[in-house]
Formats: sequence, C-alpha cells, structure tokens
Amino acid sequence: MRLGLIHVAQETCSFDPTPTTLDDFRAFGLHEGSAILERCAEAGEVGGFLDVVRDEPEVEPVPILRAFAVAGGPLDRATLDFLESRLREGLRRAGPLDGLALQLHGACAAEGEPDVDGRIVALCRAHLGPAVPIVLSLDHHANLTRRMVEGATAIVAHRTQPHDVRETGRLATRLSIRILRERLRPVVAWEKLPLLAHQEQFPTDRAPMKVWFDRARALEAEPGVLACATFPMQPWLDVPEAGWAVAVTTAGDRASAERSVRDLADLAWSLRHEFQRRDAMPIDRAFERAERAPPGLVVLGDVGDTVLGGAAGDSPVLLEPILARPNTAPALVPIVAPAAVHAAHRAGPGARLELVLGGELSGFFRPLVVEARVRRLGEGRIRLAIQWQDVVDHGRVALLEVGPALVLASERRGAGGVSPELWRAFGVEPRDARLVVLKTAANFQYFRPIAVDVIRVDTPGPATSDLASLPWKHVPRPIFPLDPIEDRRGSAR
Repeated sequence: MRLGLIHVAQETCSFDPTPTTLDDFRAFGLHEGSAILERCAEAGEVGGFLDVVRDEPEVEPVPILRAFAVAGGPLDRATLDFLESRLREGLRRAGPLDGLALQLHGACAAEGEPDVDGRIVALCRAHLGPAVPIVLSLDHHANLTRRMVEGATAIVAHRTQPHDVRETGRLATRLSIRILRERLRPVVAWEKLPLLAHQEQFPTDRAPMKVWFDRARALEAEPGVLACATFPMQPWLDVPEAGWAVAVTTAGDRASAERSVRDLADLAWSLRHEFQRRDAMPIDRAFERAERAPPGLVVLGDVGDTVLGGAAGDSPVLLEPILARPNTAPALVPIVAPAAVHAAHRAGPGARLELVLGGELSGFFRPLVVEARVRRLGEGRIRLAIQWQDVVDHGRVALLEVGPALVLASERRGAGGVSPELWRAFGVEPRDARLVVLKTAANFQYFRPIAVDVIRVDTPGPATSDLASLPWKHVPRPIFPLDPIEDRRGSAR
C-alpha cells in the first residue's frame, strides 16, 4: 500500500500587504522526498502521519513535499508557481500511489488566485485520476471551497483550538488506510454559511465554540460517519467563496451525510450572535487589570497584530503605554522591525542609539521612536516547543533595552512570541518579568503555566476583532455580521 504525503500550509490575511515569499517557506523548512522523513518527523501533521505508518508494515510512505510558512499576506506569484512545479514534479517522481494524505491549511490565497488550496487539490486529482483516494486534512480555520470538496475523497479538520495538529495528522492517516483496506467509497456532503466571526470566541474548550464542536463529535460517533469537519473560517480572508462551512464524510450514505451537515449548519447559525461577542479589553482597562494582578507574569495578547493569523507583527501599540508606565518593568515585547535590527547589528552590543520601531511592514501603525541600548544580538533560528514546528527562523534578532521594556526585535515574524523559549534563547527568563506581550488572541497555551493572568487587548491592526472596520472587497454579500441576515438560506450564495 503506497501512501503519498503532501503538506503545504499557509494561512493568508488579506489585509496584511506584506507578500508571503519563498523565503518565508524556507524559514520554516521546505523539504522534498526522503528529506521530509529525516527532518520533519516531529513537525505537526507530518509527525502524526509518521506516527501511524510506523505501526503499519504494509504501508509504504511516499513523501512528496513539505512546505510550511507562518501566516501572512497572500503568496506572491513566483512562490505559487514554484510550489506548483515542485508538486507536479514530486507526484511524477512518486510513481503510482494507492492513496494520498494531503495536508493543507485551507485558507491560503495568492496573487491572482483566491483559492490556492483548491488549486492544489485539483492539481493532485488531475494527476492521480478519479480512483485514487485523497484524504484532505485541513486547519479548522480553512475556507472550504467547491474545488476542495470536488477533489477530495474525505475531509478531516482540527478538532480543537488550540490545535492538536499532530492528532489531525493521525486521524487523516488512519482514515486513509481504512478507506484503502476496507475498499470504502466515501461521500462528502457540505454547506457554506454566510457567516464570519472574529477570533476571540474560537477556543473550543468553552461555549459557544465548544457547543458546536461537541455536536460534531457526537455525530461522528454515529454508524457510518467517517468524519465531521466544522470550519469557523479564518476571519481576515477577503475572497469570493469566503464563509464558514461544514463537511461530513460518510461511508457511502449521502442522506446521512446531508442530515448531519444540516444539523451542524443549523446549530452554528443559531449561535451566530454569540460568536460575535467581544472579550478583549480596551488598552487602558487592560493595563489597569494588569496592575491589579497578583505578583507574577501577566500576559497581554495583542489581538490586532496576531501573527499566527497573518498580521505582520510590527505593531508598537502596546509598547507605547508600557514605556509610559515604569511600574510595568520588566516588560517583554516582541516586534518585527528589520531596519532596527540592521541598525543594532551595525552598532554592536552595548551601543546606545535612536531606533524606529513599528509600522515598517503593514502600514497599519504609527512608528515609535525610542532610545535603546543593544543588550544582545543573534541569529533567530530557535528551537521552540510548539506543535506545528520544532525550529522557527526569526531572521537576525536584536535584544534591546528600551526604558522599562526588553524588546526582542526580529527580521521575520517567526511565531509571534507565543513560546517562552524565544526569550530563553536570548538569556531572558520570562518568569522574572511582570508583563509579556504575545502577538496572538488565542495561542496562550505555552505561557499559561507560568502566568498569573492572561488578558486579551483590543488593539488595532490587520487582524482586528472589529471586522466591520476592515476594507472588504471580495467576500460574497450579504454575509453576517457585515450585513443583517436572519435566514441564511435566503441569502444569495
């Protein structure tokens, strides 16, 4: 049983003008063929795939391409063309396959192509023909499209946020093997919803998202149901097929699949107002709460500059009030600031200089001029304890002393500072700080064990929770909450 493996993943924020290039994929590891087995055994979904096939002696893994980039702006055309050429060549080299485990994010767009993932699915289907099963695994923030559904044999998605991407790899691989071994003929039913929602209610450990995802798990336990995939779409993807979705795969029973889809779509729509609830605090209130917190580390989530949602990581919006509040010391702030990093590396450790931080890439933010002392310089390839990647390249890095703050300025956005290991790599123990800024609204899991409080801050930026404030151009209208809709079936979709 020859089972192919392709992993191509990038999550696009349409409102981040910084294009995603091939260098962004190289920063996280771009591998082909046997190098995937050698270098990516612990990397997210690829690791999950390998976990399963190691215990299946009749399965021959056929690794083809692994290309991962952190979320960002749309891919430039050269990057899309490169990935397509490597996919075609890799599939040609792979020879005959019995099945394909196709691991995509599902919310990737490129210059001139709003549906990169659908394009990849179609490419693979055209090469393999209609008979070879393709099990498509997606991030649950995917924007499910018609091309994806038409080309896939079965569809699996993450079951939790924070995501357990390795488990998704295991689930999809087990399903691939089962389809081949039992000669199943799956059917996929699906529905798009005219619905968007910001990221603050995305965690699956609490209502309302837990209610929806728990219902999917209950339906998945019914006889003949192979997978229930619920897709609260990435909120900042401005494309013609945008919207939440549901996909249910059964072992041939279309009526059952369609019933489950209706059930899940109805439930999501009934909760649509709850998904819009805003929990993030205004900046002043967030700092007041931080000042009242017990002794220890307080985490501030910079919602609008969410790097793992595609923002550029160049917001100084939370650094400015930190500099105005000496009692926040020591405060740890990551920021993407290539020009400041270059200046610090030219000046060298110990140098004092005036630097401009913020607004360099996205154009969303007013730059902040600061007096800084260069504490430490380094290269940013750092081993981080995060599920989807074991080594993350931040480019060159400068650790700067700026008033009561330690600022970790980097050339690349990396992982948005979500792991304490980023600071430890430069000799800073986060437990000793009072505040730490994370460029995220949801990925606090790596800091929670050492934090006394976690505060989402309602900040501006390309990943803002205020969806109505963004310059939407391409999403299908009407769509909730941008437009008032009561009956989703009556909307023009």
